[in-house]
Amino acid sequence: MRIAVIGAGIVGVTSAYELAADGHELTVYERHAAVASETSFANAGVIAPGYVTPWAAPGMPWKVLRHLFGRHAPVRFGGAGALGQLPWMWHWWRACKPAVHQANRGRMYRLASYSSHRLHALTQGLQLEYEQARGLLVLLRSAGDLAQAQGALRLLSDLQVSFELLDAAQCRQLEPGLHTDTPLHAGISLPRDEVGNCRQFAHLLKAQAQQRGARFLFQHDVLGLSPGSRPVVTARDLSAAGPGHDGRTGPVERSEFDAVLVCAGHQAQRLLRPLRLSLPIAPVYGYSITAPLAVNDLPTALGPRGAVMDEKFKVAVSRLGKRIRVAGSAEIGGAPQAMNAAALATLYKVLDDWFPGAARLAQASTWKGARPMLPDGPPVLGRSRAPGIWLNLGHGSSGWALSCGSARLVADLIAGREPGIDPSGLGPERLRA
Repeated sequence: MRIAVIGAGIVGVTSAYELAADGHELTVYERHAAVASETSFANAGVIAPGYVTPWAAPGMPWKVLRHLFGRHAPVRFGGAGALGQLPWMWHWWRACKPAVHQANRGRMYRLASYSSHRLHALTQGLQLEYEQARGLLVLLRSAGDLAQAQGALRLLSDLQVSFELLDAAQCRQLEPGLHTDTPLHAGISLPRDEVGNCRQFAHLLKAQAQQRGARFLFQHDVLGLSPGSRPVVTARDLSAAGPGHDGRTGPVERSEFDAVLVCAGHQAQRLLRPLRLSLPIAPVYGYSITAPLAVNDLPTALGPRGAVMDEKFKVAVSRLGKRIRVAGSAEIGGAPQAMNAAALATLYKVLDDWFPGAARLAQASTWKGARPMLPDGPPVLGRSRAPGIWLNLGHGSSGWALSCGSARLVADLIAGREPGIDPSGLGPERLRA
């Protein structure tokens, strides 16, 4: 089949590889000049299937309201722009019901576990070398944090996820770089979880897809889709517009395919609305700081050996080779280029609390990316109601953790094969798309 993939973030790249590996003729459209240039560019890199969970959970609305009054709130509203997300928040509030949350939690874990296995198979089978480290330690600052984590611990037990509850001394033995002056009550060790450089992986897998015949059209902005037995992609070639173009110049190309797979994150809305495909997908912005480690040698480095998660502030501190990355925050209704100083201050605080002096902050770079989130949690994977149009969308903050499994599942569905896991509850019909 001749298949077009729209978007070359981590979801689009993994989809392109799986489809190319199946022998399809692939064309990938990406409006930027390289893969993994937006949401996949500088994320936390944590892959923890047991912690892949819907935002919509019982009691979460009240937790969010309480967070709003905190100086270092993990959830923020981006000014007046948040008003435009009120319909999304209404859907999210309804999805917080216990039965809905339980069903979606199971779907996300099933997909995340499958994705982790697929990631390992690709990494080993293709001999991909990228920045990786094993182990996640969830830090609980107080007895109250431990009490609030009891629900998560029960879920981990129910899902048979390997974990160990540690006291403060055991936490510091596992992560010797943790600052001794910062109060620490307990920790949850997940030894099978990991951290990896999502962007590096995407570039490596892109090369593997190209070796299998995939064609990547960078700086091509998709203007519209025409469904049918031979769906059409209309795209503008921005690379031919010359320097300083405004995105509205350059030749327009129309190409026919046997199928079109949309992996364009929250940008998919503008392509799907004209097709009367309604998806309640919204950008929820996350932040990160990346800086070189002050000491690169692992035995003497002050940073984490793998990844730690500060449960109170919902901030991850990860080791990526010779760098340290601090990532977190959830900003609803913000603007792509407007960096929230308070959100960045929280990241710096958590880094200084746990690993003071570990990074060369004078060389730090900051990043803000839009996570394409659906209100109930799981992504939408499969055939849409529009003929010839398929979807792989809405992975939220778990795109890296879900991408490999989502790509393999959708590739199997397009080929008419039984997928490796039960796809029920993950299809577009869940959201009437």
